[in-house]
Amino acid sequence: MGFTIKELETLSGIKAHTIRIWEQRYHFLKPTRTSTNIRTYSNEELKTILTVALLNKHGYKISRIDTMPPEQRNKEVINLSSEEAQNEYLVNELISAMIDLDIYGYETLLNDCIQRVGIEATIKTIIFSFLEKIGILWQTGHINPAHEHIVSNIIRQKLVVAIEGLPFPEQQKPLLLLLLPEDEHHELGLLFVYYLLKQRGLPVIYLGANVPLKDAQYVISLKQPDHIYLHLTSSPSKASFQKYLKGLAASNSSSKVVLSGHIAESFPGINGQLLPLHTLSQAITYISSL
Repeated sequence: MGFTIKELETLSGIKAHTIRIWEQRYHFLKPTRTSTNIRTYSNEELKTILTVALLNKHGYKISRIDTMPPEQRNKEVINLSSEEAQNEYLVNELISAMIDLDIYGYETLLNDCIQRVGIEATIKTIIFSFLEKIGILWQTGHINPAHEHIVSNIIRQKLVVAIEGLPFPEQQKPLLLLLLPEDEHHELGLLFVYYLLKQRGLPVIYLGANVPLKDAQYVISLKQPDHIYLHLTSSPSKASFQKYLKGLAASNSSSKVVLSGHIAESFPGINGQLLPLHTLSQAITYISSL
C-alpha cells in the first residue's frame, strides 16, 4: 500500500510542506515516485513519520532524530514520560498494526489498555483519537475497506462484551432510543453511548444501524421514549437526513432528539426538539445529566 503526502499529513499532523522540507534536508524518509512524479510512501515510512512527529512534538530536534537508527527512535518514544505522549504512542501503534493487518497485535494493544485503565478510558483517550485520524481516510476510500472492517469489528466486540457485562437498569425512566438512519453503518460511536448510558443505570432500546424511518417511527409510537439518540460518523445527504430527523420528531412531540458527532453543528434544531452535541465531552456531560 502506498500513501500520499496528504495522507501522511492527516495521520501525523505534520504539514505536507514540512514533510517535503524534511525529505530534502534529512534522511529518514525516502519516498518513491510514480510515473507522473507523485510521491508515494510505504507502510514503513508511515510508521517512521508517526514516530518522528511524536518525538519532535515532545522536544526532540529533527537534526537529532535524523541521526538515530530506527531502533533508538522507537526506544526514545517508549521512554517519553507524559501521559499524552504515551497515549499518542499507543494510537500510532494501533495505526501501524492496522496498516500491517496485524490483527493479534492490534487486539493485544487494546486488551492491555482495557486491562490497565478500563474500557471507558480506553475509548475516550485512545479509540476516539485513533478513529479521528483514520476516519478521514476511510471516508475518502484511501484505505482498503478490509482495514476498516477488521479493526471496527475488534472494537465493536470489546464494546459489546463491556455492555453485556453491565447489569440491567432498575429504573424505567428516562427511556432512551438509540439508532442510526438508513445507510449509516458506522455504529461504534453509538455503541459507546449505549455503554455510557447502561453503565449509569439508564434504560435503553438499541435499534442499531441502518434503521428505516418507518421502523423507527413504529418503535417511537409504541414505547414513547424520552430521548431519541443518534451518533453519526459519516456525513449523510443533508436534505434526506433533515427529513429523517423531522420524521423522528413528528412521531412523538414530547421526545427530545439528540444528535452527536462531527455533523451535529450542521443541524441547529427542529422546533426546539433537536439537541446537537458537537463534541465527545458535550455528549458525556449530557449523559451524566440524565
